Amino acid sequence: MEEAKLIHPAARPVQPVFPLSDPPLSEADLRMTEDDLPCSDGVPMETERHVLQMMLLIETLRAYWAGRDDVFVGGNMFVYFSPQQVMTHDFRGPDVFVAQGVEKRERKSWVSWREGKPPDVVIELLSESTAEFDKNEKKQIYQDRLRAPEYFWYDPFSGELAGFALRDGQYQPLASDTEGRLVSRQLGLLLTPWHGKYQGVEAQWLRWATLDGQVLPTPEEVAEREHQRAGQERQRAERLAAKLRELGIDPDTLK
Repeated sequence: MEEAKLIHPAARPVQPVFPLSDPPLSEADLRMTEDDLPCSDGVPMETERHVLQMMLLIETLRAYWAGRDDVFVGGNMFVYFSPQQVMTHDFRGPDVFVAQGVEKRERKSWVSWREGKPPDVVIELLSESTAEFDKNEKKQIYQDRLRAPEYFWYDPFSGELAGFALRDGQYQPLASDTEGRLVSRQLGLLLTPWHGKYQGVEAQWLRWATLDGQVLPTPEEVAEREHQRAGQERQRAERLAAKLRELGIDPDTLK
């Protein structure tokens, strides 16, 4: 979890900020929308690697589902599960989250009681300053308060990856396969480690893949493949034209 979306754990009081359960929503609460709630705390992201990892997960999924209008893929924005968050100024927003069965539109924040559901999948990017918080208190809040069906965390530097699925109100660990991949049953996709270059940075990244292991490409990768394909087609056409000339045939007469 990046510090752009919550108060640094070290700055928190020792006692839990939240009560054990949320009070019932009042009529005024139900009328609150994203326009009524804070959407920024002014704290910057932690490292370039974290920013790029977040972008990689978001942009590939958005491109994969570009033709769907019932999926929202967000990140680095507040996710509200209770109006009590506004009073405590203790905002929680995953680095990446996905919700299906909702309108695809721009949002300032995710307001669960207005959307009618929590996100289906949330992902946190660990750092030295937030790892303990994300693995413990944050995980408990996503389980008990947000009730997100799946929760994953990933450390962009160490490569640590873990996932949990909500069963009978409790997060149960997901087992990785022999290649270190985790299945998101909510999305029907894999989260897979991948070593390569993204935005000029060579590192091990976390990427989405289809269940048969095909990594979802970035728009740049799609453009590069199309460029290579066009080059190959051009070379084939040039070889064919040269062969026809050897046979005394003008290629232009065949167009």
